[in-house]
Amino acid sequence: MIHRIAILGAAGDLTFRYLLPALARLYAAGRLPPDFRILAFDRRKWEDEAYRRIAATGLAEHAGVVDQAVRRTLIEMVDYRYADASDRRSLTAALAPIDGPLIVYLALPPAVFAPAIEAIVEAGVPSGSRIAVEKPFGEDLASAQRLNALLHRTFHEDAVTRVDHFLALPGVQSIFGLRFANRLFEPLWNGKHIARVEIVWDETLALEGRASYYDHAGALRDMLQSHLLQLLALLAMEPPAHADERGLRDRKLDALQAVRRLSPDEVCASSIRARYTAGRVGDRAVPAYVEEKGVDRSREAETFAQVRLAIDNERWRGVPFVLRSGKALCRDRHEIAVYFRPASLGIFSDPGTNVLCLALDSGHIHLGINASDDQDFFTVRPSALVSEAAPDTLPAYARLLLGVMAGDSSLSVRNDEAEESWRIVEPILAAWGSGIPPMQEYSAGSDGPTSADDTRAAA
Repeated sequence: MIHRIAILGAAGDLTFRYLLPALARLYAAGRLPPDFRILAFDRRKWEDEAYRRIAATGLAEHAGVVDQAVRRTLIEMVDYRYADASDRRSLTAALAPIDGPLIVYLALPPAVFAPAIEAIVEAGVPSGSRIAVEKPFGEDLASAQRLNALLHRTFHEDAVTRVDHFLALPGVQSIFGLRFANRLFEPLWNGKHIARVEIVWDETLALEGRASYYDHAGALRDMLQSHLLQLLALLAMEPPAHADERGLRDRKLDALQAVRRLSPDEVCASSIRARYTAGRVGDRAVPAYVEEKGVDRSREAETFAQVRLAIDNERWRGVPFVLRSGKALCRDRHEIAVYFRPASLGIFSDPGTNVLCLALDSGHIHLGINASDDQDFFTVRPSALVSEAAPDTLPAYARLLLGVMAGDSSLSVRNDEAEESWRIVEPILAAWGSGIPPMQEYSAGSDGPTSADDTRAAA
């Protein structure tokens, strides 16, 4: 296990909100080596103690569940160093005193990834080091290919983590076992028995000060390409021959390669893009997206994206996979919903529906089933099988960091998977860029554009 992590962008929101709290949770759980060190690199010319005070405030806000003594001990593990991540000389000076392998974590804006990786390649890192690159990995296929080529100049693919913290969510972690370790589901996991699949990440959160990133990315790049396609791959993949990282990622790649690329006409019929207007989310007044600070309305960045995809193989032919994500909606909905075809015995006038719902952030499982009504054998009433609450586990970023330190690549997106995801969304991005389909609107605090329900029903 690697005992040092160098965080580039250590003064950013990602570090204070996720990385340091995740490390605090790992330390509290006894999962960090006693000699673990955190090297915090940023362009701000701070002294060690100044950074530690700011980091302590961030931990108190975002890791308050961790004992204060544990948080203090973690802060003592931090060494702050000035470094411009895109400047080779600056980065070389910061990395030079380090001997032994380390994790280099790029907690940086996506626009800085390429120059930062170039600087790291030129500066050099000790043998056995690993690198973690936050999402989105590129902004299109060509840029993702360039980043991969840069990384492979210094790092073997097994030493690269392309971060997708969704892969470490409890619900996502349970997909593999749910599918392949249950006779109840394994024989039914195909188009003969499943009518459609929905993968949804709806948020009540609005922009929350992220215009500098989000207005360039939009929901399609930020969520569907970066996260939801990985979930599709896990749901649609064939069983691997061996239970190892390579087998898992090979089969995920096969599933992504089987996704049909949409023509412009299919993009128009199978996708929706929209952005929110002013409204209320709960007790919060939310301004229209185009009125949010830092937004350039001419970019036409979408805050809601929904795409219906098809997988061209024997298992899934004819089954739509609906991927949806939106901001400033009326409720948080983070789930996978698998809709089974109705029983075909013809006994009941309304045979009801079986739906398997998997909560992504908790791992909670809800299986909608049918039973005869108490008063009538021949009338169906809905019922449910509900899993017990999942035990309290490590947060996603803690799981992810643990994997990086241990050299476990199962929570990383492989280079060919990243490129294949861009091949899937590029025709959609191209059509949207030419105005097909037109941008729709929905009120903040609503369930999204009304046409989204029509598209799912058409599936």
